[in-house]
Amino acid sequence: MLKFIIKRLLYCTLILFIVMFVIYTLMASLPSGYIEKQARLLSQQPGTQKSYDQWVSEMEVNLGMDKGLVEGYFTWIGNAVQGDFGESWNWTVPVVEKFQDVIWYSFVLSLIAFVLETAIAIPLGILAAKKQYGVADYTISVIALIGISMPTFFLASLLKLVFAAKLNWFDIGGMQGRGYDQLDALGKFLDTCHHMVLPVITLTIVGIGGLMRYTRTNTLEVLNADYIRTARAKGLSEKRVIGYHAFRNTLIPIVTIVGGSLPGLFSGALITETLFDIRGIGFVSYHSMVNGDIPFTMFYLAFSSILILLGTLMSDILYAVVDPRVRLN
Repeated sequence: MLKFIIKRLLYCTLILFIVMFVIYTLMASLPSGYIEKQARLLSQQPGTQKSYDQWVSEMEVNLGMDKGLVEGYFTWIGNAVQGDFGESWNWTVPVVEKFQDVIWYSFVLSLIAFVLETAIAIPLGILAAKKQYGVADYTISVIALIGISMPTFFLASLLKLVFAAKLNWFDIGGMQGRGYDQLDALGKFLDTCHHMVLPVITLTIVGIGGLMRYTRTNTLEVLNADYIRTARAKGLSEKRVIGYHAFRNTLIPIVTIVGGSLPGLFSGALITETLFDIRGIGFVSYHSMVNGDIPFTMFYLAFSSILILLGTLMSDILYAVVDPRVRLN
């Protein structure tokens, strides 16, 4: 297993190196006057202490664009390995510092949604498989299809219209209420949680459908296997058959989705955070891209690439945990 993990890590490193070179090449291929335009805008901001020429020089040096493509890439990747991604053009602070300020909002939001999604979707998927072609199966299937088909922006807008604009139960957006500064520590915590309710519901509903259908399909395949018939013929209770024999084998393909969910826990929910004005990594990345903040955009793409590769590696390891045949092979 250790040998396998080391081998996959080496593959992941090579893939990441190539992916980042492609990203750097795309950024370096932007029109020649792009950096000059951004430098002019930044030099005109109130309170800035750098001139237009200083901004241009600093931008080119930070990105290695004052050199050739290959040499510039190695300069940038060398700084990135040391944790230096330069200064954000849009937020005018170091990229890593801005990332540290916002990442935990996204992590908490995505983690709560992921836990709810898993706790709801997997049991309902198994129930739908047990009651195949019954009322429960049809009801769960309809709910799953609605979750799969409904766009995030539409669902978020609908929730805001009903629960914020009409019922006035929640604020339309933001992370804090009007009297936030006058609250004690517990009050501030509860106020923040209150503002997270609609974003969490949005992420949960959007993500629940696919996992529910996937669980149902795989459970049906397992329930029709010969060893399940044998277990029932031996007189085992249905609870034992479903909860132990069937569920363990259903988990094998589901770990693919669980591993693929890792990037979502840290990379943020770009659309949801933007619509609800949650100042997480998704919100910050969206505004960085819109405003042409190349340093932060490149950092976000590198960060997302690392998470995707780690999620794939985690899926492979989980396969070996739930299926002894993988370990033997």
